[in-house]
Amino acid sequence: MPLIHYKRFKNYGIKRYPHYYFILILSLFSLIIFDSSAQVKPNLGQTDKLMQLGKQALETKEYEKANYYFREIIESGVPIPSEMPYFFAETLFALKQFDNSANFLNKYLQLNGFKADHFDEAKGLQKRLVSPLNAIRSCSLCDVKGYRYHTCSTCEGKKVIEQDCHYCKANGIVGCSRCKATGLITKKNIFDQTEYFKCERCEGKGRLVCPFCKGSLKENSDCNSCDGFGKVHSDEICDHQEEKEII
Repeated sequence: MPLIHYKRFKNYGIKRYPHYYFILILSLFSLIIFDSSAQVKPNLGQTDKLMQLGKQALETKEYEKANYYFREIIESGVPIPSEMPYFFAETLFALKQFDNSANFLNKYLQLNGFKADHFDEAKGLQKRLVSPLNAIRSCSLCDVKGYRYHTCSTCEGKKVIEQDCHYCKANGIVGCSRCKATGLITKKNIFDQTEYFKCERCEGKGRLVCPFCKGSLKENSDCNSCDGFGKVHSDEICDHQEEKEII
């Protein structure tokens, strides 16, 4: 294709060289489409690689590594291989994350049904999960996912603690609601004129002593850190055993 000088192209106009203009637009459009598809195309090869690495780590009982590889697949945003939830469930079981293991196992069976490649193994894992899941449900030392509670460091497990008054924000005073903190009450007389009177409730001050803390600025109420529970969540897997006191 002969080169066309920009000024000549501009002077003669599109009518003189319509085919050149069409080719130019088509080329630019193709480049835009190609660039966009290159940016959003998932890296399926990387997913296959992570899947193999995860399975190898599981076979060699390197469960933390397997956990890392399978989580990388999830966080990558690409479609998850159909068998991946089973292998991840086995990994989480080995790491004693029984609730998470059950969730991925159930998802695996829902997606694949009895046609799943590892259906028998999945049903076996389902039976192995019964005992640890029951232990979690009957344990008062951990949450529903099996993570151990820790004593709240703010209230030291007392649930109730002296803290800043929530009502007055530790100011000790609040605005009078009757006069809207102005100290004045307005009334209409018989001539429909507005008259102003001193608020009797606050004696014209516009504010009152906090009715909740009585001006002490403090209150005894549910701990804000643990919401009055006395315990906080942790990432420690619970063994369902009471901690022994150190003598």
